[in-house]
Amino acid sequence: MKIRLISLFVEDQEKALAFYTETLGFDKRRDIPVGDARFLTVGAPDDLLGPELLLEPNANPAAKTFQQAMYQQGIPAAAFDAGAVLGEYQRLQGLGVRFMQPPTKMGPMTQAVFDDTVGNLIQIYGI
Repeated sequence: MKIRLISLFVEDQEKALAFYTETLGFDKRRDIPVGDARFLTVGAPDDLLGPELLLEPNANPAAKTFQQAMYQQGIPAAAFDAGAVLGEYQRLQGLGVRFMQPPTKMGPMTQAVFDDTVGNLIQIYGI
């Protein structure tokens, strides 16, 4: 068994695609029409066989409620390995990304949390 697909609820798929590709640097992998929405995934450009992040519409009321509750409680919806967190923090800040938590040392690693502009908090971690 392998993890290949992970869902992330988003308020707007097109806006999410722009943020996750143009700002974070992921590649668009799949874009398949599914009714009023799309099966829309992104993945790391240097890991073509790695897991994909499904940018899933939060159209279901339960999904929207869950997403909003997690955000309001300050709980990240996903965590990404950023390698050198301080460098990635500075790069993303330069692109206008709004951080809720600056790089913070947590034992042997460092983490930071930002707003992905489509309803989620995302944690980055690394050294």
